[in-house]
Amino acid sequence: MNDSLNRESWLDSLRASIPEIPPSEALARQARGALLIDVREEGERVAGMPAGALGLSRGFLELRIEQAEPDRARPLLALCGSGMRSLLAAEALRRMGYREVASVAGGFERWKTEGLPVSAGVLDADAAERYARQLRLPQLGEAGQAKLAAAKIALLGAGGLGAPAALYLAAAGVGQLTLIDDDRVERSNLHRQVIHADARVGMAKTESARLAINALNPRVRIETRDERLCADNVERLLDGHDLVIDGADNFPARYLLAAATRCLRLPMVYGAVERFTGQVSVFDPRRDDAPCYRCLFPEPPSAAEAPNCSEAGVLGVLPGIVGLLQATEALKLILGIGEPLVGRLLSFDALGMRFRETRLPRDPACPGCGAAARFAGYEDIAALCAAAG
Repeated sequence: MNDSLNRESWLDSLRASIPEIPPSEALARQARGALLIDVREEGERVAGMPAGALGLSRGFLELRIEQAEPDRARPLLALCGSGMRSLLAAEALRRMGYREVASVAGGFERWKTEGLPVSAGVLDADAAERYARQLRLPQLGEAGQAKLAAAKIALLGAGGLGAPAALYLAAAGVGQLTLIDDDRVERSNLHRQVIHADARVGMAKTESARLAINALNPRVRIETRDERLCADNVERLLDGHDLVIDGADNFPARYLLAAATRCLRLPMVYGAVERFTGQVSVFDPRRDDAPCYRCLFPEPPSAAEAPNCSEAGVLGVLPGIVGLLQATEALKLILGIGEPLVGRLLSFDALGMRFRETRLPRDPACPGCGAAARFAGYEDIAALCAAAG
């Protein structure tokens, strides 16, 4: 009996100190710039949440609110299922120094009953569980996960670079991955192309990769293109995607890829490995100040100057490191967060365990994007590479 009285007294005290407002008033304040925070758990928000609200579970509120909203002067509105947790959340926010805080009376149930705008839940129960750890990132959340689910990424090559990139992009929940490769799995691939398996030696790499990705995350749609990239098909293979992961193992394919991504205005996440070293950069033609691949390599080198892995060899883990860096850049581009490697070349030396960043400005005289550059067609690009080889 005493416990019940004490609880009621505590609740009365809490309500006296924290303003409670009806959902209609919360909506009006939200329209004037207040941040509405849905403090229910991820599983509860699957069915929907107030339109424009930030989903931030009560248990992580104090840990993550400063990242989501550092301005202590911005009005904050807390909402839960029925109005109790939001009172506690509002009190915690006030203790942290947020000056204008209120709780939404009746919570989401009353919000729905009053017919106020609701955004459909972007995640079902499987997705909420599968992506739970990254959903907790304020920079990602359910809105970011929805961006990933809607994304379409083309991967040129299902080998050393494409293997780790594809696995981690699939694990992150990218909606569609298009795998472009005409090669078959060989036993000599397995020390670095971890998406394949000994039992699948002789199988098309695209099909082998599809099996591995589906086993990891069956939610991802996999498109396979068992074709060698060439002048006749490059635009067809890339069109309709949001960005391209460059996992090519030869310069003709890479120069065609660079030309097509410029024409289609698709970001190209570049990666390359040799022996114990690797490179990563992002070439984004959507940005006027961004360099292109030919700012870095104006003309294709000869085969003697740039041997491939089968000739020069490569430490097995190196493509994994570079491929994961490419996947990281791809996720940043899709989510619109962080600082992509545009105008920067990141080099990695495995033996010295050192990363080095080199500024990569746009070249005014670049044959690919300079003022005097003229694109004469993909056949000319192929002929240029053939002459160098």
